[in-house]
Amino acid sequence: MNATTGRTNLNWVNNVMTWDLSPDNTNLATLTQASLGAYVAGVVSIYRCPSDHALSATQSAAGWNQRVRSYSMNAMVGNAGAASASGANVNNPGYQQFFKVEQIPHPTDIFVFLDEHPDSIDDGYFLNREAATASHGYGGSGEQWIDLPASYHNRATAFSFGDGHASLHRWLKSSTIRPPVAYAASLPIQISATPASESADFEWVMEHMSVEN
Repeated sequence: MNATTGRTNLNWVNNVMTWDLSPDNTNLATLTQASLGAYVAGVVSIYRCPSDHALSATQSAAGWNQRVRSYSMNAMVGNAGAASASGANVNNPGYQQFFKVEQIPHPTDIFVFLDEHPDSIDDGYFLNREAATASHGYGGSGEQWIDLPASYHNRATAFSFGDGHASLHRWLKSSTIRPPVAYAASLPIQISATPASESADFEWVMEHMSVEN
């Protein structure tokens, strides 16, 4: 797992989930003192899916019963720091970085938060990479699952969208659904290395992360 953002309370959360005994996994101050904390009155239960019970063997042996966070934010929404300093996200330069909600052309279609797979959740941002082409052509050499959605809800992931509504999306392909245990995600996954028929879930995520420039 590799964090892609710097540590700062300006982020919506200020922690990096790991499978070791790092205090970030249990320190509630990384939630309450970050930028979203004041807007939710310090309520920490909203950061964690009740269905998320994932722990490593090391954490279970230490007597832990949970980590503090299950959700991540779409990395194409908001200021991504150095990654979006140019006005575009270096990971997806062909796609729009939404610095303000008003910039999202169809807020009902762009997700802001989601359940992330416990093996890829690391920092607070969910990111995938697609080759910048005028026509999608999924399966290209630049397309990768960098992060993976969780599938706690009967093969589905909970998403909240730019207009405020929330819904479940059920995955179609078995390759998207990895067991919610340590070291199960095997990331990054190169889309070109998977059967073409397995790209439908990746395509759906990319189409709901942003829009092409």
